[in-house]
Amino acid sequence: MKYNEEVKITKRRYLPGMKVKLIKMNDFKAPPIGTEGTVLGVDDVGSVIIEWNNGWRLNVVLGEDEIEILSETATYTLYS
Repeated sequence: MKYNEEVKITKRRYLPGMKVKLIKMNDFKAPPIGTEGTVLGVDDVGSVIIEWNNGWRLNVVLGEDEIEILSETATYTLYS
């Protein structure tokens, strides 16, 4: 039960459209430290799905990796 609550909290904390910056990532495919990106969502295991400004999409595993929130509010682009 605790695990599900942590995922729910993460989903409320990292909203689609929020801007973030990479502080640390334990992955050989990681973008460079300082790379900024946009949160796409949070998956069912609590990983934050991010589209990085260099065009990569790579999830952040909270607890192992670290990101800084640059904007507390989500921003959306509407397409017509």
